[in-house]
Amino acid sequence: MDSDLIKLVNRLQDTFSNLGAGGELDMPQLVVVGSQSSGKSSVLENIVGRDFLPRGQGIVTRRPLVLQLIHTPSPDPAAPTYTEWGQFLHIDKRFTDYNEIRKEIEQETFRVAGQNKGVSKLPISLKIYSPDVLDLTLVDLPGLTKIPVGDQPSDIERQIRTLVVEYISKPNSVILAVSPANVDLANSDALKLARSVDPQGRRTIGVLTKLDLMDAGTNALDILTGRVYPLKLGFIGVVNRSQQDINSEKSMGDALDSEAEFFRNHAAYRNIAHKNGTKYLARTLNQVLMNHIRDKLPDMKARLNTLMGQAQQELNSFGDAAIYGDKNQQGALILRLMNKFAHDFVASIEGTKVDISTKELSGGARIYYIFNDVFGHALACIDSTSNLDNQDIRTAIRNSTGPRPSLFVPESAFDLLVKPQIKLLESPSLRCVELVYEELVKICHNCTSTELERFPRLHAQLIECVSELLRERLGPTSEYAQSLIEIQAAYINTNHPAFISGSAAAAQAATSPAPKPAQPLRPQSNEPINGASALEDEDESSAEEPVGVNGVLSRDGRSVSSTVHDRTRVTGSAAPLPTAKASSSKPHPAHGPRHSSAQSQAPQAGAPGTSPHSARETFLNYFFGQNGPGPIAGSTVDRSHAGPAPVPTGRDVSNAETAGPTGLMAGKRTLDGNNAAFDMKSLGKHIEAVSSSEPGSQITLREEMETSLIRSLIASYFSIVRQSIQDLIPKAIMHFLVNYTSQQVQNRLVASLYKPELFPDLLNEDEALVAERTRVKALLDAYKEAFKTLSEVNLKPV
Repeated sequence: MDSDLIKLVNRLQDTFSNLGAGGELDMPQLVVVGSQSSGKSSVLENIVGRDFLPRGQGIVTRRPLVLQLIHTPSPDPAAPTYTEWGQFLHIDKRFTDYNEIRKEIEQETFRVAGQNKGVSKLPISLKIYSPDVLDLTLVDLPGLTKIPVGDQPSDIERQIRTLVVEYISKPNSVILAVSPANVDLANSDALKLARSVDPQGRRTIGVLTKLDLMDAGTNALDILTGRVYPLKLGFIGVVNRSQQDINSEKSMGDALDSEAEFFRNHAAYRNIAHKNGTKYLARTLNQVLMNHIRDKLPDMKARLNTLMGQAQQELNSFGDAAIYGDKNQQGALILRLMNKFAHDFVASIEGTKVDISTKELSGGARIYYIFNDVFGHALACIDSTSNLDNQDIRTAIRNSTGPRPSLFVPESAFDLLVKPQIKLLESPSLRCVELVYEELVKICHNCTSTELERFPRLHAQLIECVSELLRERLGPTSEYAQSLIEIQAAYINTNHPAFISGSAAAAQAATSPAPKPAQPLRPQSNEPINGASALEDEDESSAEEPVGVNGVLSRDGRSVSSTVHDRTRVTGSAAPLPTAKASSSKPHPAHGPRHSSAQSQAPQAGAPGTSPHSARETFLNYFFGQNGPGPIAGSTVDRSHAGPAPVPTGRDVSNAETAGPTGLMAGKRTLDGNNAAFDMKSLGKHIEAVSSSEPGSQITLREEMETSLIRSLIASYFSIVRQSIQDLIPKAIMHFLVNYTSQQVQNRLVASLYKPELFPDLLNEDEALVAERTRVKALLDAYKEAFKTLSEVNLKPV
């Protein structure tokens, strides 16, 4: 049985190499290590008795060669003509010509390692069947080198050393360290590497080559007897063929005879000649390998036990293919996978999943982040009046009053302005719905398991079914979110407890501090203004009890929303007050404390050409502009010295370069005295709105207060709506999308996919998984067979 140990190991090695698991089980083998040109290949050829390895200058062996020598019985006369042959593991062919074996080794080396003298760790497996060999398993490795030569890679030394160490570091490997005898043993790279992995020298055999090339008068007797470098397995000396013998094609038989004669006749080696030579080396290696295999059998069996358990566990994870023919078992499997998928989906949303990530937010936590941070921040960044300038608000106020002047700020203007602002909340609300939908789709794709990955079609159908359910709910959720915005804009509830009332806003605007412009006193005039003198109007205003809007008093005791006469008391050529700016939203007082309306809006100091007659205004003056319909013919107004007068709102500015008459009656009252017919077609040009960006389009104090009041009301009501939307949108999304999907996902999966006619297609396994399961099953069978074979081996020592 001992003679079969090596064959057994060779068979196991071939089996595991074919299955791709050669590295899993550490097989006992002899590994040949030596420097370049130290004679490694010659030693192997002597053991085989044939010349079959590539030769040449520099590095020749560039891939590990796993050489299995198999002893065959003596040839039978009735047997085929050939008695020995070689066979590679990568090609199904028997080679009887050893020259062809050499060529095949070279071609296979070039195919993998290339032409640039590089090395590869992928081995070449060669079996040689011969009656002249003993059962051995040897691995020939590339020779150790120091510097790259020719076109070799710059790191060739590191590549070869890494490859050699990978093989000799395995505990089940016996190291065959080949060193030339004509070089000092202290410089042996092979022994140095062997000592690094086998410090005690328990599994290292020393081989001395080139004993016939030593200097005259020197010998290696002390090394061979173990007195220089002791090894447990000892040193063995051999004499290989010289290059001249190879060139003269000296046969292996003659070379072995010459080697034996050298040891018998050498004065130093004649006493140990029986322990040296190639034949003794082959017998020793055979015995060492068998003993080594016998010593390592228990470890190999334990390792096989572990590998069998791992292979069985891996095979169980792939599932049993035997159940796929039974409809009932198929249905039960699909139903179980559906329930597991639905449970994982809901658990991810609720945060109860077992394998929750601690590195990033996932599942329902991301939905909360969308509600609280993303959506909340988006709403908080919306400015309720940033897109409204004073000109827009002033235009809305004027449009809402129609042809009549207003005593108070019209409520319709507030409604007209606040509804578009409420619509600004629609875009972030719909985006919030989309973000939650996308997050649910991500959760759906992340719900998987090892068992479900076996069936890619079933997994894809489960994801598609849940995604379809989510898409169905996306529409109703978005529509409801949109309707919430429309509901808020449909009815403006100014009675809301949190809404600042109009009177309170007016009081706030009236009491807000504003700088008082330095206004020059206008000379008193007794000329009537609109049929009443200024002094009478002042007396009237001081005698009356000051009443404010909605019972709230302003600082000067006058109404916040002044009467029409307040607006008409502006001089025809008055320049705008320094503190009244069209783009400012800061409230200013409408009148001075004790000055009359005409005095409070007096022209700026230093404006020449101002006449008291220019202060006269009629209702048409108020309607069409502060400057009225233009100066009456014969007036002494000197426009050349009046300075740049402001262009009033409602004036025709299309022909501003010509200082002509203005107003509806400009055709009858012109400076040159021409009487032109009244043209109604010019009405549109006369009342054309003037852009606030143009110079001279100034806002009055009353209009500025009204604008500020509207702004504060819009901001107050918009804040109420924003809080409501920030609360309602997440609730709507949870109800219509998240909770509905969580409750209906399992029912939808069963209704859509639990159909017997779909079972075969859904349970169609991945082709790669089927191939992997087949490979693991074959590997498990090989492990079991190897374990059974090793259990029957006789463990008696020889």
